[in-house]
Amino acid sequence: MGRAIWDYFYKENYEDLQTETSISELDELPVEYLFRDFEGMNTIEQKALKLSHGKVLDIGAGAGSHSLYLQDERKLDVTALDISPKSIEVCKSRGIKKAVTQNMLEFSGETFDTILLLMNGTGIFQSLKVIDIYLQKLYSLLNKNGQILIDSTDILYMFDADEDGGVYIPAEGYYGELDYVVHYKGESEDPIKWLYLDFNTLKNAAENNGFKIEIVLKEEDSYLAKLTKK
Repeated sequence: MGRAIWDYFYKENYEDLQTETSISELDELPVEYLFRDFEGMNTIEQKALKLSHGKVLDIGAGAGSHSLYLQDERKLDVTALDISPKSIEVCKSRGIKKAVTQNMLEFSGETFDTILLLMNGTGIFQSLKVIDIYLQKLYSLLNKNGQILIDSTDILYMFDADEDGGVYIPAEGYYGELDYVVHYKGESEDPIKWLYLDFNTLKNAAENNGFKIEIVLKEEDSYLAKLTKK
């Protein structure tokens, strides 16, 4: 994805991305979408950006569209964080003053008033088996009165149902744990683990790790949640 972002920004014969998961077929992801402005964002993203305040950490910043809006329009102190060097190079070239290439689990030394994880931000947790590690890390990065704004989708609707409303889901593991693959210019990344969470599952995990949690916006099967320290 970082390579596609870099190619698009520097006009290097970019192509659109293709994505697929272990329960869905190939889907086109226009690279241009990753550079959308505030008006092109969905209502969950817009709500999260409006609620952001103070010193902000944008985890999984990608091309930096969320960070750029908060820095330039909201005049907030924003750090864009992503594991992709090419994505962070583009963030810097777009004018983001603070942009860091690093895994969030290794990032340290600062705390924040707002931490953003958007575009199905729970995906970064990978699996319920390791979600506590990520939530504890987020807890350590958050100021006492800070907030984490994170979105996800309950993907139960993607599974077949019988006439009585029962849903056929995998017998092993949690149904929101998927393998996610990105294809670009005929090449594919190795599958990564990606976690979609229903709200109650996220709520249980968050509360077990010292957070209070609430839904601030719901759109069909997707939602934006706010986590604060107990």
